[in-house]
Amino acid sequence: MNETPMANRKHIAFLGRTNAGKSSVVNAVTGQSLAIVSDVKGTTTDPVFKTMELLPIGPVVIIDTPGLDDKGELGKLRIEKTYQVLAKTDIAVVVIDSGVGVTQEDIDIIQRIKEYEIPVVIVFNKIDALLKEENNIQKYIDKINEMCDFDRNVKSTNVKYVMASATNMQGIDKLKETIGGFNKEESKSLIGDVVNKGDFVILVVPIDEAAPKGRIILPQQMVIRELLDIGATAIVVKDTEYKDTLERLEKPKLVITDSQAFGEISQLTPEDIELTSFSILLARAKGNLDFVVKSAGIIDEIEDGDCVLISEGCTHHRQCDDIGTVKIPNLLRKRTGKNINFEFTSGREFPEDLSKYKLIIHCGGCMLNDKEIKYRQNKAMRAGIPMTNYGIAIAYMKGILDRSVSMFIGR
Repeated sequence: MNETPMANRKHIAFLGRTNAGKSSVVNAVTGQSLAIVSDVKGTTTDPVFKTMELLPIGPVVIIDTPGLDDKGELGKLRIEKTYQVLAKTDIAVVVIDSGVGVTQEDIDIIQRIKEYEIPVVIVFNKIDALLKEENNIQKYIDKINEMCDFDRNVKSTNVKYVMASATNMQGIDKLKETIGGFNKEESKSLIGDVVNKGDFVILVVPIDEAAPKGRIILPQQMVIRELLDIGATAIVVKDTEYKDTLERLEKPKLVITDSQAFGEISQLTPEDIELTSFSILLARAKGNLDFVVKSAGIIDEIEDGDCVLISEGCTHHRQCDDIGTVKIPNLLRKRTGKNINFEFTSGREFPEDLSKYKLIIHCGGCMLNDKEIKYRQNKAMRAGIPMTNYGIAIAYMKGILDRSVSMFIGR
């Protein structure tokens, strides 16, 4: 559980008005004092992320958020931060104070969750203190269904209702079971549908100044683990050792390389051996491969003065020959011969307005969960802006993109 990266965990966000009992519900669900509980409004001032194990789901990220009725200029900023959380949320839990009832703030956040197509559990908290008849809860449900256009008779709907009390743990087990019931969609396999038990696969992992000391990066770890699960044989070599290794080995089923070595490894790999990159595997597993492949063709339509956004999902100390800020811009300038304006983002930052960009080139996204990658891609598609990723852009500029994705066409 402790070894599971955040990007591979379900993200569960708890949202609602101030003093609806969000933090108390978080603590009741997790069985830990993860969130500070107080009668003072605004105790939670920023989204709080906590990795943990939550049965029956497994490793998750729990997100406790500020109240959605926060006031003032600072309150507006906090609410904006809460809404940004939805980009990475797999399951939303909206906590409503049963004594107060359903407010406009509750309706607004439920509507926003619906727009993001996120499964939502609506929790009527503090029912132990509710002095009114219980059928008032049904009136609240009817109000939400009407205002948010939910069909309560459709069993496959992405909204569920639970009555609970965080104080005496009433309904908390039911809440956990309901959250777990939405945990049906699994991430796509990276390579499991093109590699079989007993196959040999060569992984090319350059060790340069950008390589982390004493370990290999997450995409490489993920592929190695999946190959072991399949029962395939993974042979890991540096780019400088690849030629000799290939000559001494029986013909491998597949070669997977770091994108930065794509050109060199392609030249050394016979055409009858399949070749791809770690970045392309991530593009396929986390998002829309057809979209990011098609978007790479825009590279040859770039004109002088066009703006290209290069976005990374993680923050790290950049080296002098960094792939995102140095190598890819240099490749683009060389390929196009144009004077291009580049902008860079990293970590959780991603522009709200994409209209000024001719093209977005994103990293593989190993540090972002599938939900956030798909959100960014969908946002680009809605804006009509092409968005590709590092590995696909490099393969396109090296003239080997068709070869690198051919094994995935039609799958």
